Amino acid sequence: MAPTDETGQPAQQATANGTTPPTRPPAGGDAGPAARMPRWLPRAMVLALALIAAFQLGSWAFHQLTGLLINILIAFFLALAVEPAVSWMSARGMRRGLATFLVFLGLLIVSAGFVTLLGSMLAGQITKMIESFPSYLDSVIHWINSTFHTDLKRLDIQQGLLHSDWLKKYAQNSAAGVLDVSAQVLGGLFQLLTIGLFSFYFAADGPRLRRGICSVLPPARQAEVLRAWEIAVDKTGGYLYSRGLMALISAVAHYVMLQALGIPYAPVLGMWVGVVSQFIPTIGTYLAGALPMLIAFTVNPLYAVWVLIFVVVYQQFENYMLQPKLTSKTVDIHPAVAFGSVIAGTALLGAVGALIAIPAVATLQAFLGAYVKRYAVTDDPRVHGHRTRGAGAGALTRARGLWGRTRPGGADDGNGGSDGSDGSDGGTSGTGASST
Repeated sequence: MAPTDETGQPAQQATANGTTPPTRPPAGGDAGPAARMPRWLPRAMVLALALIAAFQLGSWAFHQLTGLLINILIAFFLALAVEPAVSWMSARGMRRGLATFLVFLGLLIVSAGFVTLLGSMLAGQITKMIESFPSYLDSVIHWINSTFHTDLKRLDIQQGLLHSDWLKKYAQNSAAGVLDVSAQVLGGLFQLLTIGLFSFYFAADGPRLRRGICSVLPPARQAEVLRAWEIAVDKTGGYLYSRGLMALISAVAHYVMLQALGIPYAPVLGMWVGVVSQFIPTIGTYLAGALPMLIAFTVNPLYAVWVLIFVVVYQQFENYMLQPKLTSKTVDIHPAVAFGSVIAGTALLGAVGALIAIPAVATLQAFLGAYVKRYAVTDDPRVHGHRTRGAGAGALTRARGLWGRTRPGGADDGNGGSDGSDGSDGGTSGTGASST
């Protein structure tokens, strides 16, 4: 009988040389401790799930706070724009909070005056158009009757419009959309208030904000952050101030033109064109010129054509003569880069991105320019766009040499495999062959 141990299992017997045979795996398929789940695997699974949940929560919060973040971004750039004026007043003994309040009060007064003038002009023009609508309708009816030999009457047209189904549906939709318009107006006012408060705090507490940011950075990084902040203030403020000056020039020029044509509300229309054309980049002039063209069309259709011609001519004058001189020291970026940045900003943030794209790109360009090493450019005519003498002849010579080498019946044309006039190429090849 084979010996057994205390558990009743057959005892392992030593072999002749004194070694113990390997233990057989236990029955039932249990592989022992080596087949158990590693201790780190549950914790890794929990950590992965926690990271996924945190990412989903962060993505949801970001989408919910996108509007607030955009408002803060606008407020930050507005604070950078008023920073030079606030710092100038603060350096002369005025408290920074009071200086910020005076600057924003001036901006509020100017904006409110502009909106009031524009609103009164639009209201008066709409009232005038409504009063003149019967005469316009009579002239249109007379033209239709004389051209197509019809017998239309204004009373019949009015009765047909009043009893039409589409007018009733339009009135019902308009009544249902009053609440939506009111909600949008209230939302816009709240958004303006939010931007104003944040920009006021950023401008008034600018030094404290810079100290708070620099307190969590090492000294070397602090200098870079302060340098970037200073560049952003210079570029943003310079951009807005130069745009304001160009808006004033554009407003005066369009006012003179509209006044010469006898267009009503010429001062307000000139201000409208100046502001919209400068603070909506690239296409702002054409958008701003639509309103004066419409008002001029009500006076005389030919006047609308003259307004369009003047808008196009002035846009070219501004792009090629006025704007380079005024923005060369403030926002010195290439027009193609400016146009591309406006398109990218519009795609990312809409109208807000179009407004802040140029100062943001100018700030980034100026900041990176301090860390890019530049070298003196060689005095080569090709740098200035001029071709060197014999460049065309050299290309023709190489083409003839290639033709001579590829002709059937021989690898050269009697000049050693290449045209003798192309001495540089042949000499290089010969040198390489001999050195090999």
